[in-house]
Amino acid sequence: MMLLTPAPHACSSSHFCSFCSLVYLQMDSPGRVVRLGHSLNEAERQHVSNRRATVQQCLQKHNIPCSLDEVPNIAVLGSGGGERAMIGLLGSLSQLGEEGLLDCIMYLSGVSGSTWCMSSVYKEPDWSTKMETVKQNIIQRLVSGHVSYTEQYERLKKTYERDNFSVTDIWAALFVSSVVKEIDEHVLTEQRGQHTRDPYPIYTVNDKQCSHDTLYKDVWFEITPDECGYSLTGAFVDSTAWESQFENTAVTKKLPENDMMYLQGLCGSALADWKEIKKWIFEHLLHLLTQENMWINLQAPNKEEGYEVLCTLLELSVCFFRQKDASIYIKKINQLLKGEHDKKGHRIHFEEPVTEESLRKEILRVCDSFFDWFPDLLMEGTDVSVVRKHSSDAGFSEVIVKCLKKLWKWDWGTTYNFIYKMTAAEVHPSILKSETRQYEDAGLLLNSPYFSVLRKERNVDLIISLDFSAGDPFATVDTAVKICKDLQISFPSIVHLETGEEPDDFYVFKDNTAPTVIHIPLFNAVNCKGEVEKWKNRYHTFQSPYSEDMIRDLLEIAALNITNAKQKFLEEIKEIIQRKRREETHLINT
Repeated sequence: MMLLTPAPHACSSSHFCSFCSLVYLQMDSPGRVVRLGHSLNEAERQHVSNRRATVQQCLQKHNIPCSLDEVPNIAVLGSGGGERAMIGLLGSLSQLGEEGLLDCIMYLSGVSGSTWCMSSVYKEPDWSTKMETVKQNIIQRLVSGHVSYTEQYERLKKTYERDNFSVTDIWAALFVSSVVKEIDEHVLTEQRGQHTRDPYPIYTVNDKQCSHDTLYKDVWFEITPDECGYSLTGAFVDSTAWESQFENTAVTKKLPENDMMYLQGLCGSALADWKEIKKWIFEHLLHLLTQENMWINLQAPNKEEGYEVLCTLLELSVCFFRQKDASIYIKKINQLLKGEHDKKGHRIHFEEPVTEESLRKEILRVCDSFFDWFPDLLMEGTDVSVVRKHSSDAGFSEVIVKCLKKLWKWDWGTTYNFIYKMTAAEVHPSILKSETRQYEDAGLLLNSPYFSVLRKERNVDLIISLDFSAGDPFATVDTAVKICKDLQISFPSIVHLETGEEPDDFYVFKDNTAPTVIHIPLFNAVNCKGEVEKWKNRYHTFQSPYSEDMIRDLLEIAALNITNAKQKFLEEIKEIIQRKRREETHLINT
């Protein structure tokens, strides 16, 4: 039974707030809600309130006395950058703990590779109280862990028939698992109540359709253990219900929550040029097909012919994205598809020269007809309609065919839209009309999660921007300045480097109307000692998992930035507290 119930009012205002007239959807138990409004949800509000005393005590240990009202809200932002960002953030958090600064952080937010670090540390309840142990466990996993082809296939088999299966699932199973060295099937909401002594976590992605339409206010989407939703337009859903199907506030199909493996794939998909990603996935899927022994064990009269068709389609795809001559595979696939298959009304022929569109069209046609040609390759000869109802009966060939189709359609991050057909004045109408949305790595638009912490109601005073990107060390702050100007959000102005200069290790951008921003490039003139390019060239964003030496060296270089910045951090915190006192005095006097 579904009931509309009054919403608890979490706004700090003592007056009526029109933004906080909330719509709540209650499903089979309390807390399953869709919420329109800009206030913080109750769980986050309580977390922040409780953590304020921890931050106060931390600052007192550094001889910075302040009242609870004067405690600054400090957010650490981790940028994207693949495994480099994952390890860079791990080294930074560990050193913040060593320097006695971790307890002064209120929020931890990340995009892309930084979210891989976040998902790893938040597996451990109250991780910040045992940071060294948590770090060593993660290092051990990255150095010694391994996810086999069989485990990757089993992951694909488990997810390929779920609603909205997409390339995100394939990317997570094949690439992300090979970097983070595990398949984490816990769900984010399991963390509720387990991190009372840690910063509040915020994962971020983009609404793909909004970023393409340059609807900047609607594009920023945040994911927390409590709620998921549009950061700036104020539309949220309880995290347990995010993947369910909605229509006008009603759940039309309740679906299970996606797990952390999926979340890591969703957040971390902007590692390189799309053609490089396509080439890598097709190559890895080909390895999976040729090495997985399930195909060998399949009992079917024409399994070899079907196997050759799938192998050739993958080889043709790899060859095309490698920009090599594909004629040998064109001839092979045309030969395989001649004869009996033509007689069934499925005449398919690959023409040369191929284009991406022509290849896409013909491969999708082959996939659509594959089980008409090879019905025995369905598990135990089962009828297609029956197999689709019982995913546990899925055959190996079905998984490969489904992956091929999704790769050539290039569907990423498809999720049911929880505000479909709702009335929400601040949300763009195009979003409300869409039954599904596609979410993608936020780094494709802005490689740092500024807009998760620039929500007014989070009252962030200091942003510590840890930049792990490989290109322009000021790209993230420059982009944030531009978008904030367009959206009329307060953000400090930025001073640029002279062309050709190596960046320093610490920058402060501030004015009286915006949060102070501390910006720290990972590789800089101080910790790299004039060898910034050498370090950048060693740690590419899209490459094989790092060796143990690479991991430990990168941890050290990231930690050095925090050690060198400690006193500067504390000075900026003191200044923010003094500013709060001046503002309070001014209010009292007026």
